[in-house]
Amino acid sequence: MKVLKVLLLTIFIFSVVSQAQTISDALRVSESGLGVGARALGMGNAYNGISDDASAMYFNPAGLGLIKRIEVAGGLDYFNFNNNAALYNNKTDYSSSATNFNQIGFVFPFPTLQGSLVFGMAYNKSKDLTSALKFNGFNFGSHSMIQYLEEAKTPIDDQSYKNSVPYNLFLSDDNGNVSTINGNLNQSGTTLQEGGLDSWTFSGSMEVSKNLYVGASLNVNSGTFNSNREYYEDDSKGNYDTTETAPGNSFTKNFTTFYRNDILDWEISGWDLKIGTLYQLSKLARFGATIQLPKTYTIKETYTFDARSEFGSNIVDLPSDLKDYFSDKVEYDITTPFVFTGAASVTVKGLIFSGEATLTDYTQTQFSNPKGISTSYFASLNKDMKELLRAVAAINIGLEYTIPRVGVRVRGGFISQPSPYKGDPSDFGRKYLTGGIGFLADETFAVDVAYAHGWWKTYGDNYGTNLSRVYQDITTDKMLVTFSYRF
Repeated sequence: MKVLKVLLLTIFIFSVVSQAQTISDALRVSESGLGVGARALGMGNAYNGISDDASAMYFNPAGLGLIKRIEVAGGLDYFNFNNNAALYNNKTDYSSSATNFNQIGFVFPFPTLQGSLVFGMAYNKSKDLTSALKFNGFNFGSHSMIQYLEEAKTPIDDQSYKNSVPYNLFLSDDNGNVSTINGNLNQSGTTLQEGGLDSWTFSGSMEVSKNLYVGASLNVNSGTFNSNREYYEDDSKGNYDTTETAPGNSFTKNFTTFYRNDILDWEISGWDLKIGTLYQLSKLARFGATIQLPKTYTIKETYTFDARSEFGSNIVDLPSDLKDYFSDKVEYDITTPFVFTGAASVTVKGLIFSGEATLTDYTQTQFSNPKGISTSYFASLNKDMKELLRAVAAINIGLEYTIPRVGVRVRGGFISQPSPYKGDPSDFGRKYLTGGIGFLADETFAVDVAYAHGWWKTYGDNYGTNLSRVYQDITTDKMLVTFSYRF
């Protein structure tokens, strides 16, 4: 893997004082979530070739044309993110969870002389952004975040070292050199992230010829994202008990802790359009295809930075003017790539087999319209994405079996989402096993339950390259319940 990719890969870890936009920010809104609808999730979201309920507005809007009666649907999901992280071979387990409305949808078929004309509207939780990270390990090396931060200085005057974080926390000498601290510190931290992407969807479908349906969904998107990261370096072995970290200041002899806090807040808005087609071959098979046009998200970003040092009972806070300098409010757009999906489903004696492939070229992802950010920085970042990312094909497969005469349907599925980074091994791609069960009464009332277990690996650097690297084994669990009623 390229060195630059190592610096940009992590979702969680910031390596400089100011919060610069990264490839991870673009992927946060570009990579797909686990979607909506328990029936679809139970079948591994291999649903573009089925799409015969309210979830069609999310997967393949052409499928709405198959619905002959008014439908009302709603869903609730529980999502848990677990991260087993290792720093210097010391493992720490940490998790976070969220419960959200997954879907509220309405479908309205209109009478026609022939064919069908169906409209729908829905609220969909398209992606959950909940995540967690915790690490704790002793660094026996001769480096630290404190030393690394000496490179991040403000250009307020010629003596820029006087505006650095270490200098103002009495962690460097009068010339701004971090000469007394040379590693051998315990490093620990946590990152909690929460939020999600939501959409208000307006869809329509019509049968343009016998058994051939076309449709479209207009999505008005919104969302929030918050990341709160706390990082500590502690002199847990007393290596600096008798050393003045700021020579000439006796109270700095008993250095105990360096602390930094990074808070990132996003307000997300945007829109997109998805078009689809579906062909039904008698009652034996369906074939579907969709094109997701590029989504444009406007990000209003607020970044807040704080830091302090502790010397026994003495606490030194970062001056407020430096907190304000390193904090920031900016605005910009992220445009996601085209997404192409082809799908098919086959029904044989109560058994439905469904599969689909989705092509996404992540090199087409773009940052644009910067406010408070240099245009040249975005140009460089867009170039990095073309060099470091790649086109990938995600695979979804699913099964559903209807038990005769009892109205019970059992499901299973698998999802594979390869990593968008060039050169990543397969275990960096996201994989999910799914299962579910549903009950359908008189073709009118349905209750569906689904479960999805996901797993993948990643890593990130606290600073530098492979100096303070956190390796992460991530697992996720999602439970989804959907109710629907047809009048």
